[in-house]
Amino acid sequence: MKFDAIVIGSGQAGNPLCHRFADLGWSVALIEKAHLGGTCINYGCTPTKTMVASAQVAHYARHAARWGVRTGTVEVDLAQIVARKNKVVQSFRGGQESRVAARPTLKLFRGTARFTGPRGIRVGDETLESERIFINTGTRAAVPKIAGIETSGYLTNATIMELETLPKHLIVLGGGYIGLEFGQMFRRFGSDVTVVHHSGQILPREDADVVAELQKALVGEGIRFLLNVKPVRASRQDGKVVLTLAGTDGETSIEGTHLLVATGRTPNTEELDLAKAGVETDKSGYVKVNNRLETNVPGVWALGDVKGGPAFTHISYNDYQIIYANLVDGKEVRTDERIVPYSVFTDPQLGGVGMTEKEARAQGHRLKIGRYPLAQVARAIERDETAGLMKIIVDAATDKILGASILSLEGGELVQILHAMMLADAPYTLLKGAIYIHPTLAEGFWGLMEEVKAAE
Repeated sequence: MKFDAIVIGSGQAGNPLCHRFADLGWSVALIEKAHLGGTCINYGCTPTKTMVASAQVAHYARHAARWGVRTGTVEVDLAQIVARKNKVVQSFRGGQESRVAARPTLKLFRGTARFTGPRGIRVGDETLESERIFINTGTRAAVPKIAGIETSGYLTNATIMELETLPKHLIVLGGGYIGLEFGQMFRRFGSDVTVVHHSGQILPREDADVVAELQKALVGEGIRFLLNVKPVRASRQDGKVVLTLAGTDGETSIEGTHLLVATGRTPNTEELDLAKAGVETDKSGYVKVNNRLETNVPGVWALGDVKGGPAFTHISYNDYQIIYANLVDGKEVRTDERIVPYSVFTDPQLGGVGMTEKEARAQGHRLKIGRYPLAQVARAIERDETAGLMKIIVDAATDKILGASILSLEGGELVQILHAMMLADAPYTLLKGAIYIHPTLAEGFWGLMEEVKAAE
């Protein structure tokens, strides 16, 4: 069977891409071996943020006396939380299924896609051909090579959300975005939580001053951190997980009821038979692409997490926008021109955009930097949620914003104001004379802009 386009994987790039192609009247094959919607809807953003919301309610209820509100004993029904999460996921997934069914020129194939050549794909007993093939197969949790890990009963970001009994002590292996979000979530549900990280700083990409504030907040909730240690063995003993760690003082062990592996991701490329098409990957298996998302094989593109780079849903969606703009709209749009905002959905949230301070310094920029504690923002004081700080990185020669980190209640929402400034190529000084609604969290930008000073 010949198609105008073949899309492998129904993630947040593949779905809109095949929908738009079908709307043009193209014949499109969509191949999916699991659920429609990809990681975001089924194992990532949608389920995790649904459960994070439940954890925040539990946190507020447990600490209601802080706001002068009396409550009784707070109990978390994890099974009900999981059921609510599943309902939301099914709703989103059902929406994807409806959108596919509504397009007569879009044909869904269930199964594993394998290249037979640069223009051919095999799915089960079917052979598909197209001059345009798009890979959107995503990633999965990477399992570190630790002795005994395979028999330890470890959890991943996907399987931990199916637990219906609360872990007594959750060990989180990895201090990145996923590990911290789940660590705080389960701490707020009522688990003891220990985060184990190989370096001396969690969230190693971020600036140390911002991370220190976030870690302080998490420690304040009772999360324990073990840093600068390397796991060397894992075992299951008497129904518990024992993790042996190597540090500067030798080996030590930690015991928990559950182990979450959150040490990174690995691309879903090993079943694609990319070699038969001549598509190149890097040493980790990620598909190599150029700034237009095309592989080394003309007519084959890769979108979303499978190509590496920032693993965010909004990046996957923007990949679709770039592909469509280049192929259909006749525009020249490149990945190296985009400014990427993101958020770590801890509480406080860490919203980021552009460069961190250390990245800007590494590139040789002469900087101005502003820092403003959330404890001086009226809205945060009124809510009694003052953990965090706002930080902005400015090019001293142009006064243009290079990047920002907003650690705050709703930091992911706030940072997008600065993202808009960067898209407009406007100097930070534009916000110095702005009028902000009082009292809002955004009002903190007035103080932040006033604190911008030349950096040493």
